[in-house]
Amino acid sequence: MIMGHVLHDWNLDEKRRLIAKAYDALPDRGALIVFDAVIDDDRKRNAFGLLMSLNMLIETQGGFDYTGGDCCAWMTSVGFRRTSVEHLAGPDSMVLGFK
Repeated sequence: MIMGHVLHDWNLDEKRRLIAKAYDALPDRGALIVFDAVIDDDRKRNAFGLLMSLNMLIETQGGFDYTGGDCCAWMTSVGFRRTSVEHLAGPDSMVLGFK
């Protein structure tokens, strides 16, 4: 399952709820790929992601961009057994969660 530029639109509770629903919908050994302007865990390198997070706070009712570590923790909390973060092109990265 893939969520591309989706999670940043939602507040923390809704982010967690969407990840949990994805987990429940996946078959055993399935995977969730989340891609977005994921902020680096040190919050020092992805200026675009940081600015996008500010933009989401202005445009939505609680949306924000997040770090790879944040997303991995959310995935783990609903049952994903293995997670990783991979940089893509430009400011985007993907977070993978394996059921």
